[in-house]
Amino acid sequence: MTTFDHAALFRAGLPPAAARFNGFPRYNFIGGHNDAGSVPVEALVEASTNVLRREGRTLATYGLESGPLGYKPLRAFIAGALKARAGIQCAADEILITSGSLQALDLVNALFLAPGDTVVLEGATYGGTLTRLQRLGARYVGVELDRDGMRMDQLVRVLDDLKAKGVRPKFIYTIPTVQNPTGTVMPEARRLELLRIAASYGTAIFEDDCYADLLWEGTRPKAIRALDTRGQVIYCGSFSKSIAPALRIGYLVADWPVMSRILALKTDAGSGALEQMVVAEYASRHFDAHVAELNQVLKGKAEAMAAALEEQFGAAAEFARPSGGIFIWITLPKQVDTTRLGQVALAEGVALNPGAEWSADAAAGRHRLRLCFANAEPANIREGVARLAEICHREFGVPKRSANVAR
Repeated sequence: MTTFDHAALFRAGLPPAAARFNGFPRYNFIGGHNDAGSVPVEALVEASTNVLRREGRTLATYGLESGPLGYKPLRAFIAGALKARAGIQCAADEILITSGSLQALDLVNALFLAPGDTVVLEGATYGGTLTRLQRLGARYVGVELDRDGMRMDQLVRVLDDLKAKGVRPKFIYTIPTVQNPTGTVMPEARRLELLRIAASYGTAIFEDDCYADLLWEGTRPKAIRALDTRGQVIYCGSFSKSIAPALRIGYLVADWPVMSRILALKTDAGSGALEQMVVAEYASRHFDAHVAELNQVLKGKAEAMAAALEEQFGAAAEFARPSGGIFIWITLPKQVDTTRLGQVALAEGVALNPGAEWSADAAAGRHRLRLCFANAEPANIREGVARLAEICHREFGVPKRSANVAR
């Protein structure tokens, strides 16, 4: 039978075709997957039953009788949680529920960016942000990080350079609390300096706080939006990392003049209603206790991965022990190409994120990689890191001894 050739009709500029899903690799250290045992299944079942019996008939209307911003009880919960946990004062009507933080990112990009526009961001940053900016034809410039996040002296240097070229960036994108991928936490003094610098150059700030609840060491700083007196910060958060990634519930916070324009761009008839109802019902009773328990599980897994890296790679792997989140950002000797390492390792059952995909300057990230420790069990982490070290030794001579040789 002759198959119709759709490919001849595809538009130009499409991303590469997706591969078929054939299951997760044995040692899966990629993506934002979380600890399966910490998903509160029974409490979610109870929440689902309770809220559906009470309000299930509102599913007959788009927006659940709450309007296009999303389920109002969920927005009210978020407003209260943001005040208590991040210091943000906002009303429920300044919150928009999105289908994960990725949709929040897409909406902010759609509001601000046309091809050729410029965004300033951290030199190591969320790979999904980079690919979206590339597809939009936007330019981006990375700012160096240190152990406290984005460096303000380097931010000024970047902004001065852009100003000299007649370029006004549309916004500064930052992940200040448990930064992805580096895990850094920006102190409050630097957040205030960021606000001052952004205002002096006339640019907005987009604060991505999706990992901020996953902090098990130190005190969570106030969100940048909480310190903002000019209304220049747009804020996004998510329940993907604090409850479950597959729920796809994120949110945006912005003043109404901005929110009204974002809302006009959200033309999907609303994010998943049942998920919103269940999360609101569950979180109103269990969120704080759940996050506290989850963080202790994640802390143990982070310690297991750090110990495995030290044992298997020794001084060849440079990294900071995370104080929160689900990732470790690793620097290997410069002869290691982690894109090639990732391809070889995946064929042998070990999945990793190559650093080039998480770096504003791909060449600078060539010898770096991101490993997610949240989903795998400690024994699996130890085995997977040992296997990765064997592969890296074979391909690049790093570490100097094979992982299966006693040191």
